[in-house]
Amino acid sequence: MGMSSLNTKIYSLVPSHKVAFLGLGVMGYPMAGHLALAGHSVTVYNRTAAKSADWLKEIAAAGAVATLGHAATPRDAVANADIVFCCVGNDEDLRSVVLGADGAFAGMKKGSVFVDHTTASADVARELSKAALGLGLQLIDAPVSGGQAGAQNGALTVMCGGDAATFERVKPVIDAFARAVTLLGESGAGQLAKMVNQICIAGLVQGLSEAIAFGQRAGLDMEAVLGVISKGAAQSWQMENRGKTMIEGKFDFGFAVDWMRKDLGLVFDEAKRNGAQLPVTQLVDTFYADVQQAGGKRWDTSSLITRLK
Repeated sequence: MGMSSLNTKIYSLVPSHKVAFLGLGVMGYPMAGHLALAGHSVTVYNRTAAKSADWLKEIAAAGAVATLGHAATPRDAVANADIVFCCVGNDEDLRSVVLGADGAFAGMKKGSVFVDHTTASADVARELSKAALGLGLQLIDAPVSGGQAGAQNGALTVMCGGDAATFERVKPVIDAFARAVTLLGESGAGQLAKMVNQICIAGLVQGLSEAIAFGQRAGLDMEAVLGVISKGAAQSWQMENRGKTMIEGKFDFGFAVDWMRKDLGLVFDEAKRNGAQLPVTQLVDTFYADVQQAGGKRWDTSSLITRLK
């Protein structure tokens, strides 16, 4: 991804901070870009160093005037940072960049804040928050919703868990790449809220898939049908943003099936602990497994409809 796919926005005028960003994947790359374009000094770290070098060139070309840099280890990246942002793949990736001799916690200054945008388990959020407090640091778990487009447009929804005063310190900075940032409770609450989000999406996408497939078999003009019903009680983000592409059979974009199954795995682990019943979500997960088997591991989650064709 290049900065050409980052759509700049009008940034709030907030005091400039020294920040670090760990993880320049499809989400982290534009998120870090928005922080730099909002005027913050940003040092980045990525496992593949070439990605960091590309980011530096492209964000400078996009007009960032703040100090920019990249580092060879998370520990080096976070030196002197007020806030450290992170967006990696899973619990294991998160621990690898946070803990150990070269990890972020080994290099962060006392009083600084680690904001974790990884979709991970509530358990790892609580574990790392406890470790942070023991080192004189703060941690906010802050998974996001809105996908790659939301990251590029600086319009993510951010669900947070952690200390209220710490949240108020970091919220104006997070606003650089978000349209909504909300504290939902103590450590782990952000991750639990993201699980609720994914449960909702799984059922909605399956329902939309069945509706479109049914309408097509009935000979209806489904673009026209969705145009009508999206003005009524059936309306959803999925219908507005994925209905047309589902009708056209286009799935080479968006939030990958592999990632959704990873997230649903976290949901099921938590449900075992709290006793929640998830019959529809569990069924839809088996449908996503079918899509994976059919070669759709990297397809958008709306590819559930391919099973019905």
